[in-house]
Amino acid sequence: MFTDRFGRQHTCLRISITERCNLRCRYCMPEEGVDLSPRSELLTFEEIERLARIFVCCGVDKIRLTGGEPLVRKHMEDLAERLGRLPGLRTLALTTNGMLLPKKLPRLHAAGVNAINISLDTLVPERFETITRRKGLEEVLQAIDLAIAYGYSPVKVNCVVMRGVNDDEVLDFVELTRDAPIEVRFIEYMPFQGNGWSENGFVPYADMLERIRMHHPALVRLEDGPHATSKTWRVPGHRGTVGFITSMSEKFCRTCNRLRLTADGSLKVCLFGHAEVSLRDLLRSGASDRELEEAIQGAVLRKKAAHAGMLQLVDQENRPMILIGG
Repeated sequence: MFTDRFGRQHTCLRISITERCNLRCRYCMPEEGVDLSPRSELLTFEEIERLARIFVCCGVDKIRLTGGEPLVRKHMEDLAERLGRLPGLRTLALTTNGMLLPKKLPRLHAAGVNAINISLDTLVPERFETITRRKGLEEVLQAIDLAIAYGYSPVKVNCVVMRGVNDDEVLDFVELTRDAPIEVRFIEYMPFQGNGWSENGFVPYADMLERIRMHHPALVRLEDGPHATSKTWRVPGHRGTVGFITSMSEKFCRTCNRLRLTADGSLKVCLFGHAEVSLRDLLRSGASDRELEEAIQGAVLRKKAAHAGMLQLVDQENRPMILIGG
């Protein structure tokens, strides 16, 4: 397995398959946009499959397809089918904004995509347009319903909470879990290049939890897996659950098992780290599978014990979130 100096075994790989997105979420996409890589610099499906096969052979059993918005890449269902056939892969997951999911879900489901996260930061149409700079709330809600109809359980709904923007909707999101197999996951607002992060807009896990407990005092803490990114709770009587991704206020670096591959083929061993290794360049220079494996292991061995605090991350160089992968 790809194991670092701290004994962390990396079994989860997030692959961004495009830098493009059909939304412009303020916490992900800089207001002025980003310079997209030429198509020739992005990994081809054949290159993604080859790298994925190496990762799986070295212990990765979960792959998550991200973007940008992964569903905007043409024929991405073909890639899902290729990856779904990899021996040893247990979970093939998808993170999407849901806008294109209804027309692509039948093939994705058949290809073996067995876990879906849908990003949704507000239940108010006008606010949706403000946050994403596009219309489309109804389409996202329909995508959630469709995923449930296809048997995904839970359907994870990712909500980035920002003070003064959507923090007043926390209880409305909790209500989504009453009668449906939905896990609402409240994500702490994280600083990335060009996303306008400020401490004033940050809502910590403790504040969100207190707000929910005031209305649901019997809220129950559930047991999470050893590498869980989310702290999970349940309102008694609710079918779904509520989770919190506390990357800023309560880091979970100690149990991190995740690696990231950007759309242009760079390996990032930490979401907040600047260091990258271009696996694309190695591929295209004729590197063997063994040489690629050694390059990946070398990067993993350089992984730090933990990322910096949020006030330090504001000033550190990193890609915008849209160019890393959600």
